[in-house]
Amino acid sequence: MSKRNIFIALPVTGEDEWQAVREPLMSGWLTQGPKVAAFEAAFAARHNASHALAATSCTTALHLILAAMGIGPGDEVIVPAFTWVATANVVLYCGATPVFVDVDRATFNLDPACLKDKLSPRTRAIIAVHLFGLCADIDAIEKAAPGIPIIEDAACAAGASYLGRSAGILGKAAAFSFHPRKSITTGEGGMVTTNDAALAETVNMLRNHGASVSEEQRHHGPRPYILPDFNLIGFNYRMTDLQGAVGLAQLTKLDRFIAERQKWADYYVRELASVAWLRTPATPEGYGHGWQSFVCYVDEGLAPMARNAIMQALQDRGISTRPGTHAVHMLGLYRQKYGLIPDDYPAARDCDQFSMAIPLHNRMSAEDYAYVVAALHELR
Repeated sequence: MSKRNIFIALPVTGEDEWQAVREPLMSGWLTQGPKVAAFEAAFAARHNASHALAATSCTTALHLILAAMGIGPGDEVIVPAFTWVATANVVLYCGATPVFVDVDRATFNLDPACLKDKLSPRTRAIIAVHLFGLCADIDAIEKAAPGIPIIEDAACAAGASYLGRSAGILGKAAAFSFHPRKSITTGEGGMVTTNDAALAETVNMLRNHGASVSEEQRHHGPRPYILPDFNLIGFNYRMTDLQGAVGLAQLTKLDRFIAERQKWADYYVRELASVAWLRTPATPEGYGHGWQSFVCYVDEGLAPMARNAIMQALQDRGISTRPGTHAVHMLGLYRQKYGLIPDDYPAARDCDQFSMAIPLHNRMSAEDYAYVVAALHELR
């Protein structure tokens, strides 16, 4: 095949999204308003959640959840050692302490077997990351840590499910991402979902400076001289109506996008089965994978070259790859702040060093997928 240029991820946007932003642009309502409210309602319905509240990112959505729970100095929050750095950062935002737990090399998610020894009387919550779109084993986490609230970092898991339940309602609350590398996008943006009405009310206030009345309520109210009361120190984490309009258009395509990704994930698993040095991701029975990414594990003992050399060889062929994500305990901030070393969390260390995401997105053609498979088979 002639050389191709295949990105690790590309969002699918077009005429629908272009037309969607016309209404807020023409109406002049650009900040959080009716389009955000409609997006929230549709997202909540899709994920069987009682409440959905949009934010500026998944990071701010996670921060809102922790803040609404009153987590602060002296508290500890369990965080998987292999995740995007924001999962741990939000704990520091609150003045609390992230306590890392190792992960399962097979799923890349928090390993419940490693959880018990990390619990303490100060443990206030567990952030269970649904990494790359595969839900964490919530039942096993609950069994290992009974009574500890679970917060889902569902950044990668829009549309995913666990044993018949939607991601987003598996714990006390969840945070989703709409970054362009995710299956649906609003450019930047996030969403909190929860079935806890009191928590939702607090999140709603916190994302709008702590205001007791939303901007939409105030502008549509009969008494224009009334300003909201402020009883909380909040943040400006509001999504714009431009983003809400794009999100509405994207959400109608979510199930189709996931179905397409599932089809090509199955293709990869089938066609790469004979590449002995590459372990492709598996989906446990009863799980519905969101397939934000297709992340493999390189066995350097069998591979023709080191993981990084493999990634460079694929890049030379026009195929973009990425490491799965970070081992957070190996990053400078956390290594220095808590005196951590790579061997403290060996599975996370190995996932950091040997994981490799290959292209999987809704703008790839059949020829693109065949090209990736052929390139991996050709590596010697």
